[in-house]
Amino acid sequence: MDEKGGAIMLEELAFEIAKAAHAGQTDKAGLDYILHPLQVAAEMTTDEEKAVALLHDIIEDTDMTANELLAQGLPDNVVEAVEALTKKHNQNYAAYLAGVKKNRLATAVKLADLKHNSDLSRLEKITQKDRERAEKYRKAIEYLSK
Repeated sequence: MDEKGGAIMLEELAFEIAKAAHAGQTDKAGLDYILHPLQVAAEMTTDEEKAVALLHDIIEDTDMTANELLAQGLPDNVVEAVEALTKKHNQNYAAYLAGVKKNRLATAVKLADLKHNSDLSRLEKITQKDRERAEKYRKAIEYLSK
């Protein structure tokens, strides 16, 4: 319950979990990592999409598990989408994207995530590896948009 006596909003709960889990992490540009999920969430429209966006890297990049997310009170469909967005160790990228595409929430969030990650203007110095990654993401956007 929040201070007003109502249930904590889904987006707020997701933000608090993500902020704590990503504390101390930085992105490729050296910025606080939580800014990335916040920017992806800003592109979403529903509370569920925003919650998934805030949590989209949490299982892959932290020690948090799906069961812990459920125990925190997140709905099954949000956690399932976060799991779909979690690339497994040694998983083929095409197989990963096919799994994402099977989940509507995961697909919406992944498209926004890919668009944000493709924005090379946020990097101080652009390398060939950055260009190759942006091209990989462009192809993924094309696939997920079909």
